[in-house]
Amino acid sequence: MIAIDTNIIVYAHRRDSAFYRNARTSLDALASGAEPWAIPWPCLHEFYAVVTKPGAYVPPSTASEALDQIAALLESPLLVLLTETERHWQVLHDIVSTTPVRGVKIHDAKIAAICLQHDVHELWSADRDFSRFPQLRTRNPLTG
Repeated sequence: MIAIDTNIIVYAHRRDSAFYRNARTSLDALASGAEPWAIPWPCLHEFYAVVTKPGAYVPPSTASEALDQIAALLESPLLVLLTETERHWQVLHDIVSTTPVRGVKIHDAKIAAICLQHDVHELWSADRDFSRFPQLRTRNPLTG
């Protein structure tokens, strides 16, 4: 199963993003495909925070626009929403014990741990920081 990171959702939502077209195409391909795909719940929370934050985009998305985007994603019949399982602490502990994770990077480690708990075979992200987690295969769908 492929999971999507926050930045792909943000770029697919914000038409003023330089990555809009590629992100929209990638996300639409998953949403209309025949295979299950996933979004970790924390990525939806982060999406809302990023697109509605004043200064991140001018103008920021309204709360209504952000909520509508999330609702549209949730309509995809093959979307699987990922959250922590009973194995979360052990998987997160293993990641943090073997990888230099400090400060706010714990958020990325949490996303990686959630994906690993659900046997995600690839996380699509434009964030190179995920390369610090060799246990999780990542790919940037925005690059050729």
